[in-house]
Amino acid sequence: MILVTGAAGKAGSAVVRAFARRGAPVRAVVRDPARAPWLAELPGVTVVAGDLRRAATLGPALEGVKRALLISSPREEMVDTQLSFIDAAQAAGVPHIVKFSGRAESVGFDPEVFRGTRWHGQVERYLERSGLAWTHLRPSQFMQNYLPSAITGVDPATRQLVTSIGGARLAPVDIDDIAEIAVAVLRGDGHEQRAYTITGPEALTMPEIAARISDATGTTFRHVEESFEEQRRRYAAAGLPPHVVDLFDEQSRERHRTPIAGVNLDAHHAFGVPATTFAEFARKHAAEFVSPSS
Repeated sequence: MILVTGAAGKAGSAVVRAFARRGAPVRAVVRDPARAPWLAELPGVTVVAGDLRRAATLGPALEGVKRALLISSPREEMVDTQLSFIDAAQAAGVPHIVKFSGRAESVGFDPEVFRGTRWHGQVERYLERSGLAWTHLRPSQFMQNYLPSAITGVDPATRQLVTSIGGARLAPVDIDDIAEIAVAVLRGDGHEQRAYTITGPEALTMPEIAARISDATGTTFRHVEESFEEQRRRYAAAGLPPHVVDLFDEQSRERHRTPIAGVNLDAHHAFGVPATTFAEFARKHAAEFVSPSS
């Protein structure tokens, strides 16, 4: 059995859907199944309740699992949460954990500066020392982060993409591409003790991304650059907790320091997954970009 954690989240749900499209069985663990009833409606998906931070709740989730995909929210408790899950999986006899990561190698960040890369690095090292088979998936920024439903996305009312990263070039990747690669790793053999960097096929500036959204929607979107301080105030006003505001601030400052993200399609090629361009992604989600209710 394959287990996917964080199955109700953005990345986890994409992986579960990729299993369902194949009709391949998968077990999805969520803290509260009642908050994600749609998961149980997908073919081949078994939903179980479990809290990654509480090993006592994970017995049914881990029983008979051959491989587990480890995903949890990038918050202050991420390291403790993921280390607890690794311990619980090891105790339950799970032989192989695939970690959904985000090390500096995938985004060009200094791991000693940006805390997000430090968190993932801590978990990766712990997993590598655990004695379990491991695989690291290291995706770059998600294309979905530009949708209006994301805090970092465009505003469909003003037709603006507001950032504070200067002229940095990013190589965002479609989560659906990552999900296809993740399913191949989870269902295949020979990926033990390997790390896969996953990016999109182009390194783009924010004005270039706004232009691709404009082309896809037939509506002019423009990029607006704001200061670090303006970004902090905007996210605080949106109700984000201080540590998340700090994370976004560090991320933006790092993108000024390392303004060109590399493109790495080795994983796409290795698993036969076509790399989605941002133009293709924007066309697929054109209605969402212009809908105020997104």
